Amino acid sequence: MNLLDKRVLFFGGKGGVGKTTVAAAVALQFANQAKRTLLVSTDPAHSTSDILEVQLDSEPTAVEENLWAMEIDPETETQAYIDDVKERISESIAPRLVKEVERQIDVARMSPGAEESAVFERFAKILCDEDYQFDRYVFDTAPTGHTIRLLSLPELMTVWISGLISQRRKVNILGKMWRNVAGSAAAGSEHDDPVLEALEARKSRFERAREIITNKDESAFVFVLTPERLPILETERAVKTLQRYDVPIGAIVVNQVLPAEVQGEFLARRKEREKKYLEQIKESFQELTTFEIRQYDGDVVGRDVLLGLANETFNHPA
Repeated sequence: MNLLDKRVLFFGGKGGVGKTTVAAAVALQFANQAKRTLLVSTDPAHSTSDILEVQLDSEPTAVEENLWAMEIDPETETQAYIDDVKERISESIAPRLVKEVERQIDVARMSPGAEESAVFERFAKILCDEDYQFDRYVFDTAPTGHTIRLLSLPELMTVWISGLISQRRKVNILGKMWRNVAGSAAAGSEHDDPVLEALEARKSRFERAREIITNKDESAFVFVLTPERLPILETERAVKTLQRYDVPIGAIVVNQVLPAEVQGEFLARRKEREKKYLEQIKESFQELTTFEIRQYDGDVVGRDVLLGLANETFNHPA
């Protein structure tokens, strides 16, 4: 299947290589082909607004015909996630315990992985909930390390939530037994437990999100890098890691390639060095389709420039 036939595309790579620019260009190309497209930024730097020259927030904002965009803020999502947990917990515990439990939840907010979990919760909702009905989803992800942790979460969180569900059911069984022994008229059922219902809904959503992410006919991860030593090494490691999680790699995009007609001794030496890195990229990722984007002599912003970049790049593999 052609890369641009995928319903879900993720663009990632080392910070500063231009993944936001490439993601925005592809999203505009989809919209220009009359495909209802949602561009989502999970990068805390949030330069999508700047590139598209429109103010974005955490809900889909209409950019132009067939294109919507949004920027997920990790801190905002974490707070919303914590508030939701507090609300559900308060419905199922004794009032005298609420403040202490909320204090423990606030402490947990600062624990490693809390932000990634909250962002993935929103990420999964975008992919799986009926509120978001688009023909194409384009994700501009955070720098490589954050992205790998994000895309490894479905497997890890499904196991974790399964454990919580098991424990919650045991608590419900013990509670039911105690009420029966005490002679309570209403023993209750699992269907009366908002916490259990929320856990099962999350588990189902995470499982569906993993199905989408790992379906090579539906999704692909595209690495953006520049023809330099460190981005190449980081991308090599990241490709191997995502492959271990069964995330299909769709292509490699080499950004900021010097045009053939560059002049001057300095640029000539740089062009010669760049040639070696381009050869290394083709050797390291020989099983993947590679696209090259030339170095522009001005800012790559605005609809027309981005559309031109996409048409020039993705119709002609390197």
